[in-house]
Amino acid sequence: MPSPRGNLTALCSGSKNPGPGITAEPSSVRNARKNVKDKEFVPDKKLADLRKLMSESGVQAYIVPSEDAHQSEFIAECFTRRAYVSGFTGSAGTAVITLEKAALWTDGRYYLQAENQLGPEWTLMRGGSVGVPSYSEWLRDNLSAGSAVGIDPFLVTHEGAEELRRTLSAKEIQLTFVDRNLIDKIWLDGRPCPPKSPLRVHDLIYAGVDVAAKLSDARKKLSAAGATGIVITMLDEVAWLFNLRGGDVPHSPVAYAYALVEMDKATLFTDLSKVTPDVEMHLENSSVTVKEYSALLSTIQRLAESGSKLWLDPTKTNMAIVNAFSDGCTGFYAKADVDGKNGTSDGPAALHRPSPLSVPKAIKNAAEMSGMKQAHLRDAAALVEFWAWLEVQIVTEKAKLTEVEVGDELLRFRSKQEGFLETSFDTICGSGANGAIVHYRAESDTCALVDDEHMLLLDSGAQYTDGTTDITRTVHFGVPTDYQKECFTRVLQGHISIDQAVFPENTPGFVLDVLARSSLWRIGLDYRHGTGHGVGAALNVHEGPQSISFRFGNMTALQPGMIISNEPGYYEDHKFGIRIENLLHVCEVETPNRFGGVSYLGFECLSFVPIQTKLIALHLLSDEDISWVNKYHAAVWDKVSPLVNESAREWLKRNTLPIKRA
Repeated sequence: MPSPRGNLTALCSGSKNPGPGITAEPSSVRNARKNVKDKEFVPDKKLADLRKLMSESGVQAYIVPSEDAHQSEFIAECFTRRAYVSGFTGSAGTAVITLEKAALWTDGRYYLQAENQLGPEWTLMRGGSVGVPSYSEWLRDNLSAGSAVGIDPFLVTHEGAEELRRTLSAKEIQLTFVDRNLIDKIWLDGRPCPPKSPLRVHDLIYAGVDVAAKLSDARKKLSAAGATGIVITMLDEVAWLFNLRGGDVPHSPVAYAYALVEMDKATLFTDLSKVTPDVEMHLENSSVTVKEYSALLSTIQRLAESGSKLWLDPTKTNMAIVNAFSDGCTGFYAKADVDGKNGTSDGPAALHRPSPLSVPKAIKNAAEMSGMKQAHLRDAAALVEFWAWLEVQIVTEKAKLTEVEVGDELLRFRSKQEGFLETSFDTICGSGANGAIVHYRAESDTCALVDDEHMLLLDSGAQYTDGTTDITRTVHFGVPTDYQKECFTRVLQGHISIDQAVFPENTPGFVLDVLARSSLWRIGLDYRHGTGHGVGAALNVHEGPQSISFRFGNMTALQPGMIISNEPGYYEDHKFGIRIENLLHVCEVETPNRFGGVSYLGFECLSFVPIQTKLIALHLLSDEDISWVNKYHAAVWDKVSPLVNESAREWLKRNTLPIKRA
């Protein structure tokens, strides 16, 4: 698959939290889509109310990001402010509202979805397209000198704020931190309560390394950097560090919390009502103190006043935290923050560098890898039984199943597997034209039927107690066209090229991206998303810092123990979509030579579900490609056939037979 201020409970408006894995859609979002569907102009009351508050706050523009205070991709529904104000429900995007205009920036995964969901007063800005400015550039060009742009300091990182400041200052436009989120002031009816799911201990048999060892490693890095403490803001890093899991965020087993690690103590800041007796004992045994979530900022300010030097990741730490530390420091730090200069001082200061936890978390230990492999095998068994069932329903029974019903059935098959918790993201089940919407989400009142006349793209994953899965298959239950087969085959060639890649250590993922696209490029085709993202071990399905992408700014090297997806695709707008995705484990490989004395790396596949061979144009494949397909399917049969029922085993046998040229 391609935080609030103060006490979390203060946000509650009386609605019930839908629970883990379920994202209830606000009525305002449904109404926004209805307006677009009916093509009737209805003045947007939310925009009118927001603009009134903007005028009262003295700002001429207001920025509404997608993220919560922890820069999460998936967030609790009570924090879906951008979706509430704009109607666009994709996971990535930024809304910008001025006193006269409203615009939304999103990337290529969501162009079609945004077109369908935005109301008539909104302008879609296709981020990444030629000629489309960034939202900071757009603000600079559309506001008068002396204007003020407002943003919630909890929702913008230090790096993001500095980039905004630099761009806006070219026209003497001021970036203003608004004390209370303006969307919160207008979102009065139907706003869900903050989540209250209890924390749980992530057992050592799955975690592999205890909390004490992780804290010791972190402190060594603090000492080497000359820092006295570090604030951990990313929810998955907090969960990983303390061997905890939660249920606050749909699809991600994390809880809203911060961590503060000092040389002599460690503190977890979270809602105390979530701390069960088991968790309390676990943390006490790990020498971790627990404080209320809302106590973080005052704690940071006191640390600054006492002369501490905090390590803050500028790409992950929100400006509310940065400002709290600045408030407790001398004038030197506040000026250094505004000017973006480093300066020197004997007093309190922040050390701005990437989190020391992101790479250790991404490099799975033996226990984490074992859990991931076991989870993927159980997941494969569920998928094989599901695909066998679906083929009978569509081909033999001629059943009229909707995309939503197909997704529900897949959930039923998965939920029978040991250790299943929830889906790892909203299942993407796109039939025909809907498959071209990269992050499509089917809804019961608008979704299409799954039949034997259209291609079906199914991207899904699960959270298990021991691992996280993510897999995509594209099928056709009828007769695909020659063009569809050619597109599918070229996507498959890219998938094979990544799977078989061998590369020297210290290679960043973007170097490999061309391998996935070259076959498509030969006929002038491409796709707008990255080729691979990191995946957590029983954690977030999207994990950094590793990736395989055309975005060449990420210089993080792929390292043994990392897990990355392999998911090239192709999408014919309004017609069909294709994606083939497996998860890969980065590992050392033996090579005849070691030029420069370095090690060479490759991939071990974790996903074992057949790739539909009827969609393959055999004449396009090399002998090596055909050999790869046959070896992969032989491995699928060997690993999965003992885990499924008899009817599914028969289906699996048919779908893993060797292919050969006529």
